[in-house]
Amino acid sequence: MENAKPIPPKENKMGTMPIGRLLMSMSTPMMISMLVQAFYNVVDSVFVSRLGENALNAVSLAFPLQQLMIAVCGGTAVGMNALLSRSLGAKQFDRANKIANTGIFLFLCSSAVFTLIGIFLSKPFFLAQTDVKEIVDYGIDYASVCLGCSIGICSQFCFEKLLQSTGKTTHSMIAQLIGAAINIILDPILIFGLLGMPRLEVLGAAIATVSGQIVAAIVAVIFNLKFNKEIHISSKLIRFDKAISKDIYKIGLPSIVMQSIGSVMTFTMNKILIGFTTTATAVFGSYFKLQSFVFMPIFGLNNGMVPIIAYNYGAKRYDRVKKTITLSIVTAVSIMFIGLLAFELIPHVLLSFFNASEDMLRIGVPALRIIGTHYIFAGFCIIAGSVCQAIGKPVYSLIVSVCRQLVVLLPSAWLLSLTGRLELVWFAFPIAECFSLVLSTIYLSKTMRRAKEKMKDIII
Repeated sequence: MENAKPIPPKENKMGTMPIGRLLMSMSTPMMISMLVQAFYNVVDSVFVSRLGENALNAVSLAFPLQQLMIAVCGGTAVGMNALLSRSLGAKQFDRANKIANTGIFLFLCSSAVFTLIGIFLSKPFFLAQTDVKEIVDYGIDYASVCLGCSIGICSQFCFEKLLQSTGKTTHSMIAQLIGAAINIILDPILIFGLLGMPRLEVLGAAIATVSGQIVAAIVAVIFNLKFNKEIHISSKLIRFDKAISKDIYKIGLPSIVMQSIGSVMTFTMNKILIGFTTTATAVFGSYFKLQSFVFMPIFGLNNGMVPIIAYNYGAKRYDRVKKTITLSIVTAVSIMFIGLLAFELIPHVLLSFFNASEDMLRIGVPALRIIGTHYIFAGFCIIAGSVCQAIGKPVYSLIVSVCRQLVVLLPSAWLLSLTGRLELVWFAFPIAECFSLVLSTIYLSKTMRRAKEKMKDIII
């Protein structure tokens, strides 16, 4: 991969454009693409649910493995993105090039690891959760393909983040939209055997997913080579750099650990819930698909916010950093409020998308209403954690995540399960989020005080 040696620009738009317009221009494309991604994630489960509750359960039980893969990709991307944007803000263009090419190497290594996991560990992973043969068989089909072809999602994360780090979020959005469209089109064709194709059922859903990821990655590579003139990507430069890798993971490792903890949480919650009934795990899996419609736009907002904060932190522009954070929090809380209303007012409608039985509705309606109560707090906590990561205090986010999911949520869920009342288990989510709110507030305040001192309160 080669492109012409870039001519460093005098100033990136992240240092000059008014914050409101900048955050909108950076985040809106990402929020749209994340919503589309949430849509095709739900479409996967909607089509799969037509095969039966066991098929939906298989996809739900596979989710922790997918979370682990996303955790590594997402954390590496956070480190690369923040470090790259910070270097561009400080006008360190040679270092930015090294960061980009080292990041590509790290993503290729991650892909190789998850390919091996998909091939060799899918079967024991499902057998550790259930002995229902149909669920295990469906699950192996799904996980072995999604992880075995992880080159798609790893490459997509990498090259889309390179576009985002230099402010080209529209190009990143286009790549994601194309990948999502491929997935949505192929889902019914491959799952049900339409247009002369064989009926592959859950295996077809996995093939559709990885096909969309691979196409999106290819489009993102092309966009980087053609339009991303602020960094120089070259096959000769894609190699391991110890110092830069250390810096990337210094920022990104807490994010990897945080999201990996989410994988542990999901796996353990599935174990707790399946002790009541397999329908409870189907409800939990459906919830995760539905909540992506609320959380994905927040993550898109994060993707636009992080490079702005990192760039202006590197450029020592405190007022721009503070304005970006304030506007992001207001936007996130507003989005979460809409999600809260949906979960409280129409939970039965949301669950009906997954071909919900009467038993699934009986369990799921109160579950969504209980879980949804924590959404307002969650919006603030997500933004606070990303701010800490963007300006070099990722350990704060790590502490909050560990405390929320391992110290509070899982023990609460287990203790509540001992009552024998399934509906009480769902209260573990709002309990954990209240704890997270307190810690996030403390750490965000500390981070901003230290950032202000370091930047010496330079105002432009």
